[in-house]
Amino acid sequence: MRIDDVNKGITKHRKTKRLGRGNGSGQGKTSGRGQDGAKSRSGYSRHPGSIGEDLPMIRRIPKRGFFNKFAQTVIALNVGDLSSVFAAGEEVTPAILQERGIVKKRFDEIKILGDGEMDKALKISAHRFSASATEKIAAAGGSATVLRAKRTPKQRVADLAAGKK
Repeated sequence: MRIDDVNKGITKHRKTKRLGRGNGSGQGKTSGRGQDGAKSRSGYSRHPGSIGEDLPMIRRIPKRGFFNKFAQTVIALNVGDLSSVFAAGEEVTPAILQERGIVKKRFDEIKILGDGEMDKALKISAHRFSASATEKIAAAGGSATVLRAKRTPKQRVADLAAGKK
């Protein structure tokens, strides 16, 4: 392919097709809709899930499992990731994690896991800590503060009823 072939046949301001303006126009009589049928009628719209007379795909595929809408959303962060992002002596809170874009999704709790190396003393506040994470934070000279849950189960149900996730 050559560079001058790339834009061949592409027109910037193409004229709209003038339908039903006689057989000489090439789009006369049926105006490109073919002979009879629902699709040739005005106001026709096909349901996105329908496939002719067959059972719709969404009803044919078996449903598996269970989605617990009351489950808590727990975001897991590793000690090594925090160590690489924050400077020594800095405070790490859920609000700061959201400001810096480390946590982007909505969450109920943040759990700190012990994967990676912790070489800086950080003051970390989170809802949960794994045993290995607590050890590594303490070994580096930092502190781990356990926070109270962000939303109670009743608040989560109320938020779900209001349409929030």
